[in-house]
Amino acid sequence: MTVCTNIKRFSRAHETIADVFSLLAVVLLFASIWATLEYHQPVLHWLGANVVVNTSLLVVGLAANAFLIVGLLAVGSARHSEDNERCFGTFRGRRSQRGGRSLFSNWIRHMENVGKRHR
Repeated sequence: MTVCTNIKRFSRAHETIADVFSLLAVVLLFASIWATLEYHQPVLHWLGANVVVNTSLLVVGLAANAFLIVGLLAVGSARHSEDNERCFGTFRGRRSQRGGRSLFSNWIRHMENVGKRHR
């Protein structure tokens, strides 16, 4: 059994907890924006002290923050997915090597069809 299936089952059984995860993701997003605006000068000064080490630490911290936000949103929104939906699937255009007319044609086709199955 995959992790995705376990998350779906848990969030469907406990919708209140899934709502809390969604709320935590939104709170973390806005707290990150607030912290960026509030502490940008001290962070820039801290980066100047040792550019290589501190920049890598900052990038790792920002990546962990983004991963945590996306993870919380995934747990919170898993209760809305269908049973027959694949967990880690990509849209058809990414797997085929047949090229489109432009670089972003697969992405545009995906965005045009993104909500059709939920209507």
